[in-house]
Amino acid sequence: MSDERPEKPLPELRASDADRDRVVERLRDAVAEGRLDMEEFEERLEAAYKSRTYAELEPLTADLPAPTGPAASPPAAVAAVAAGGSAWPGRIGGTGSSALAVAVMSGFQRKGRWTVPPRFDAVAFWGGGELDLREADFAQREVVINCVAIMGGIEITVPPGVDVDVRGFGFMGAFDQRDSPGPTEPGAPRVVVTGFAFWGGVEVKIKPPKRPSLRKAP
Repeated sequence: MSDERPEKPLPELRASDADRDRVVERLRDAVAEGRLDMEEFEERLEAAYKSRTYAELEPLTADLPAPTGPAASPPAAVAAVAAGGSAWPGRIGGTGSSALAVAVMSGFQRKGRWTVPPRFDAVAFWGGGELDLREADFAQREVVINCVAIMGGIEITVPPGVDVDVRGFGFMGAFDQRDSPGPTEPGAPRVVVTGFAFWGGVEVKIKPPKRPSLRKAP
């Protein structure tokens, strides 16, 4: 009687991080080969990182052939990423999702996929607000986020590589950027943070996206 495990893992077995990484790598190859568009890639990528068993992982690549050598010429955006470039041009342009957020003894939040307008006004009075730009698109190359924090706080999170310029004024309050964004990526947007803080604060944080981005292909 053999103790060898079957060549194909049982569907109910728990998948490892390495298993998920292999699926993600195949999905990236499929984008480069033109077999998946960006929307399909993002959907499958999110599903891959949420998968817990082989049964959940297998359908994500079931309709893709196994890689058999050099990939076909990738689309321009993916080719730029593979060469160490940037996919920012695909995220700049369009109409802002909203231009104002107000928290009065309450809170507001903008995160996930949204479009930052040329000027966004954020007001927090005895409240707090969160603006997460890591997965956002930008209406134009330079956007201005004007913050008014009175006995409240506003937190702005941007991904590495974005050009950040903090110009706000604090009176018994502060505009604070603790992290360095590092070198500005080619084609990345410029985010100007301005406004006024009184007995409150505006904090700018630099954090990578929660899920892997094609802009930072390994």
